[in-house]
Amino acid sequence: MEWNNVLIAFGLTLFAGAATAIGGALAFFARRTNTTFLAYSLGFSAGVMIYISFTELLGESSRIIISHYGSDAAPWFVFIAFLGGIFVTAIIDKVIPSRENPHEMKSIEQMDIHCPGRGRGLLRIGAFTAIALAIHNFPEGIATFIAGVSDITVGVSIALAVAIHNIPEGIAVSVPVYYATGSRRKAFTWAALSGLSEPLGAAFGYLILSFFNQPVILGFVFAMVAGIMVYISFDELLPAAHKYGKHHVAIYGLVSGIILIGISLLLL
Repeated sequence: MEWNNVLIAFGLTLFAGAATAIGGALAFFARRTNTTFLAYSLGFSAGVMIYISFTELLGESSRIIISHYGSDAAPWFVFIAFLGGIFVTAIIDKVIPSRENPHEMKSIEQMDIHCPGRGRGLLRIGAFTAIALAIHNFPEGIATFIAGVSDITVGVSIALAVAIHNIPEGIAVSVPVYYATGSRRKAFTWAALSGLSEPLGAAFGYLILSFFNQPVILGFVFAMVAGIMVYISFDELLPAAHKYGKHHVAIYGLVSGIILIGISLLLL
């Protein structure tokens, strides 16, 4: 690993994680949810992640694994590793109840937050949302870091996609905390802290690459990262976008994300 690439990859995960703080800050100024923009943004993130997974990550994974195991066995290894990424993310999703799951997104209007100081109930929702968000963001941090180490352009694209969908998740943390405590500072702090699992995931990714410093291991990791991002896109981003009643807007965002990242990768 080149040290400059490692530092840049860590920086990308910090940027992606910091987006929860942006969402925490925006929550104090937004009285209503801009559902059109949110649906488009979530669709856009899904488009970026899906395109990168199937064209860049799985392609690179196949190239590396074929060089070690040959063209007959390699597709099976890539396929199994891809399913492994999906399986791990699905387990994380399953153990978190949907009520506290930050990926079960709600608009600001749906949070029943009319009077500051409502107390323990809302504070509990905010706390569990922050914890659940941190758990969910950990594999995203791994994905962003490993992609960034291998290819800065791909890492930047994934970091942007993760940051976009972290903004509404930051809102999901800060709003109930604010209306439970009446403190903007506490609400913003909780939202910001929930994003720290992104760089923690990056640190874990660094350990993986350090202890298993074999090119073939990177091939398996790329396939698993692709599985993680495809699962997040289909289980989280697109359903969340559709929940806001903006089906076509979500699809426009999806196609826009694919077009933009495709052109970016071709040019860069």
